[in-house]
Amino acid sequence: MLSLARAAMLIAGSVLVAAPLCAQTPTTSAASAHPLQDLNTAIQALTAKVAPSVVQVIVTGYRQLDDAQQSAAGVVIGRRHIVGSGAIIDPQGYIVTNAHVVAGAQQVRVAMQTTTTGSGPLQSLAAEYARTVPATIVGVATDLDLALLKVEVPGLKALPFANYDRVRQGQLVFAFGNPEGLRNSVSMGVISSAARQLDQDSPNVYVQTDAPINPGNSGGPLVNVDGEIVGMNTFIFTESGGSQGLGFAIPSAVIAAAYPQLRQFGHVHRAVVGLSAQAITPALAENLALPISTGVVIADVEPDSPAAAAGVAIGDILTSVNARPVDSIPRLTLALDTLHAGDTVTLGLVRGEQTLSKAIAVIEAPHPIDQLIDLGDPDKNAVPKLGVVGVNVEAVPAPLIEGLRIPTGVLVTARRQEAGVDSPLIMGDVIHAVNTVSVRSLDGLQVLMNGIKSNDDVVLQVERDHHLMFVTLTID
Repeated sequence: MLSLARAAMLIAGSVLVAAPLCAQTPTTSAASAHPLQDLNTAIQALTAKVAPSVVQVIVTGYRQLDDAQQSAAGVVIGRRHIVGSGAIIDPQGYIVTNAHVVAGAQQVRVAMQTTTTGSGPLQSLAAEYARTVPATIVGVATDLDLALLKVEVPGLKALPFANYDRVRQGQLVFAFGNPEGLRNSVSMGVISSAARQLDQDSPNVYVQTDAPINPGNSGGPLVNVDGEIVGMNTFIFTESGGSQGLGFAIPSAVIAAAYPQLRQFGHVHRAVVGLSAQAITPALAENLALPISTGVVIADVEPDSPAAAAGVAIGDILTSVNARPVDSIPRLTLALDTLHAGDTVTLGLVRGEQTLSKAIAVIEAPHPIDQLIDLGDPDKNAVPKLGVVGVNVEAVPAPLIEGLRIPTGVLVTARRQEAGVDSPLIMGDVIHAVNTVSVRSLDGLQVLMNGIKSNDDVVLQVERDHHLMFVTLTID
């Protein structure tokens, strides 16, 4: 059996081009060829429909090099060029991809397929031409491995999300993306599992597929036969580095729930009810005298939480969420991941011989970064040429900057809408230097930026999530 540490590999890429579904061989009758011809035509139509909404994400930045590239002197930071995939989900230019694709990004560009005409084998060659445009990182949810990008291109075609409740094992799916940098590629497979939880200690659930997925597919869409997003290709299990038929995608329900928050806040606000649950095992059922041997049991109810206020108790057996049966932790996780603060969720429970229904108010777990917004005055603390609001690191409460690599600099508390400014900075970034000059205060940063002329390039040393990186931008 493969170990997760050894075999799970994050993929910054895409998929193999699907082989022809049927060879050009004689058939015994015209009628017998019709079903395959119909299937062939349907897949071509689906590909033509989806492909314009799939993009190549090109990331340039500085990262710690792999062990094989380390020097005897220790850790080496090197320039990296990462190629991944993404899907357009909003005609206004919003694109989803994986957080690991854009990690450490200095510059993000998106290659978009251009419209081609014609037919025959040369059509696939023409489709290799793409328009490349700059992209801005709008938000990142590292725990979900999601990132939201924005491009300033009008009239884009967006892909809709599939209804995750209708996703079933065995359904046909198609993986789109850019495997090994090969743009405009597609592969076909089935859903191996509609809800796969790989780690019992992690709440994340994935769609498992045997559609060939390779490095370069990360962030690309996994779509159904209607061209709807079933999931986002995220990682594979492999011992060879290539596809072994074990690919995993973030479910459409999770992406759809996270998108509005990434767009509005730049991060995800977790909805909580104040309980945790475990899968019922034969040992639990026997020793806790549970009436069933499989399912979900409430393991903890947090004091003063909505679940506690509603009367949920440790040892209750959970049977449904909003009248939908729940018989496993993955199903429960997906049901809770789609909730929002202010919702009311109804849990079906069994306690002894009683069948209970508990209505619970959903609340929002506070996100530490939200406290940054109140730290800086949008006008007084603005750095217009960077399109951000910032405060001195020394003025930030210690819990918000715990583990900071360099103890001085300017913390980005918000982004500003500035004409002509396409800032690559996000909330929580700490600016440590401008070109070769250290930044120790907001006043110093403002003076340095005022000295930068229009059309000049500037390099910022930035700390993001405890990782140092260089960010290059051109001042308009």
